[in-house]
Amino acid sequence: MRALVLSGGVTHDFPALAVELTALLAENGTTADVREDVEEALAQCDAYDLLVVNMLRWRMETGSYAAQRDRWGLSLSPAARSALTGFVHRGKGLLALHAATICFDDWPQWMDLVGGRWVWGTSSHPPYGTFDVTVHPDRHAIVAEAPTSFRINDEAYGFLELADDVVPLATATHGGATHPLIWARTVGQGRVVHDALGHAAEGYQNPAHRAIVASAIRWLTHPPQMETR
Repeated sequence: MRALVLSGGVTHDFPALAVELTALLAENGTTADVREDVEEALAQCDAYDLLVVNMLRWRMETGSYAAQRDRWGLSLSPAARSALTGFVHRGKGLLALHAATICFDDWPQWMDLVGGRWVWGTSSHPPYGTFDVTVHPDRHAIVAEAPTSFRINDEAYGFLELADDVVPLATATHGGATHPLIWARTVGQGRVVHDALGHAAEGYQNPAHRAIVASAIRWLTHPPQMETR
């Protein structure tokens, strides 16, 4: 199996994250190519079995990130959007990690694929730190063998806009509400997993979280062997 990992952006150590993800993918039978040239990479995505979006890139037209727009600002071309959508709909896997819901802010269909999106002025997360994650093992094969709760040092994204069919597989509570962190869904003939954890490399070194991501990789790349409960 081969994975295309889209990487790069602001406020995260994406090279360190890529090291962790490459190792985790390899442990689960998948060779990774890490790319920052998003347009060129998506033009070649059909050669891969799994697409991993682990980056933080959007238009950056206003606000405190405008100074970084020339380096990291991104609006996907129609061809890239078509390639990504077709990749999933034709039966491949998409793993959207952490800040992926912030990406491609001028493309509404990205939410249709992932199942959620960051809304500026509404979505938020507490400061990076330790919190409890609640897991629902009865809801999906990905978390069937996971502990019902674990502690992690990370960021807990919340108050996202969510698709109606999102079924939370793992959640965290803050700001007076419970927020989905991990979910899985089918889109067309393809499979999608979203995991909002993973701000820093240590998030993938947490044994419980690492095991869930490993299970998600297997579900995305070997669907006949792992069925939705």
